[in-house]
Amino acid sequence: MQVDELLPGAWVFTPERHDDDRGFFVEWFRGDVLREATGRTFDLAQANHSRSRRGVVRGIHFAAVPPGQAKYVYCPEGEILDVVVDIRVGSPTFGRWESVVLDPDHRRAVFVAEGIGHGFVVLSEWASLCYVVNAPYTPAREFTVSPVDAHLAIDWQVPRDELVLSPRDVAAPSLLDAKRSGLLPTWPACQAWYDSAR
Repeated sequence: MQVDELLPGAWVFTPERHDDDRGFFVEWFRGDVLREATGRTFDLAQANHSRSRRGVVRGIHFAAVPPGQAKYVYCPEGEILDVVVDIRVGSPTFGRWESVVLDPDHRRAVFVAEGIGHGFVVLSEWASLCYVVNAPYTPAREFTVSPVDAHLAIDWQVPRDELVLSPRDVAAPSLLDAKRSGLLPTWPACQAWYDSAR
């Protein structure tokens, strides 16, 4: 499995695909490979599957740290642009975002550590996203930053007027407003949490 770092706290995993006349087989998640690449453990607490139509944006979402919520995401149907944003106040890469296309042909998966913002947009007519997380969904600890924040200037690869956002994401604060309000995780808190997961 090939592993590439997107930004500190986020990695892309590209497994081998085994094809034959019956179809194909992919190991889209390997705990041992994740542990070797990230230096930490990842205990599965919940598995999720979403299906969305073209232009749907989900994110930029994150959970309060500690404990936060790390996730490992994979796209088994369609094509999405997966986006990670460093929202950790004090991080050397604060405000930086990176993206990668996820689809079943390229087989990539993305690991997102606690304190990293995550979102995606559907590029195909329909797409599914499957992801496993290390902490259950807890609404009171879940937050969002505007996916169309002018300061972040994320290139969603879909025209702005074709983006479909939930009411929650439409009302989300900008990154700087979230920082001013104390909503964002801090780099030291995240580092301490990562150390506890080693």
